[in-house]
Amino acid sequence: MIHERRDLWRRAASYAARMHRGQFRRDGETPYAAHPMRVALTVSAVLGCDDAEALAIACLHDVIEDTTADYEDLLNLFGKVIADEVAALSKNSALPSALREADYDERLEKASWRAKMVKLADVIDNMADADRADEESEVSRGRRERLIDRARRAIDIARRDPAEPLAPAAEIAEAALRRFKAR
Repeated sequence: MIHERRDLWRRAASYAARMHRGQFRRDGETPYAAHPMRVALTVSAVLGCDDAEALAIACLHDVIEDTTADYEDLLNLFGKVIADEVAALSKNSALPSALREADYDERLEKASWRAKMVKLADVIDNMADADRADEESEVSRGRRERLIDRARRAIDIARRDPAEPLAPAAEIAEAALRRFKAR
């Protein structure tokens, strides 16, 4: 059983890398798969969580939203817990954009502590990415404001969850947000 749990995040990392093949981050150079791997690393090294399911969810957090994979694929390959949490971290593209963020926050609010932990790691990584980018253009300032808003909402949602691992993770994300806003 322990071997299966450890193997879970490795299988998830491999699957995510395959599904994101050919995709790139905003800079047009960084393979997209680097992002979910950094999110998993942030969950582990920065937020101090070595839970196998949380690491698998981190690796897979964008596959429904950004690849051809769907809920059923994840259900068959990784089980209901992982598929449900990745679905909670996926925006519903069928909704008009005006409703999409509220729906996303609602589903994240109902999700497990693992999904909330992954979301905190996701916003930390996205802020680090933005810090590396050229922040002088008007588009970048708008993106920066959206990242601040998303980080603030993720932190607030995590703080409302009484799960023990989330309080220190929310504090770490809050500190990252303060540094990001100060730049």
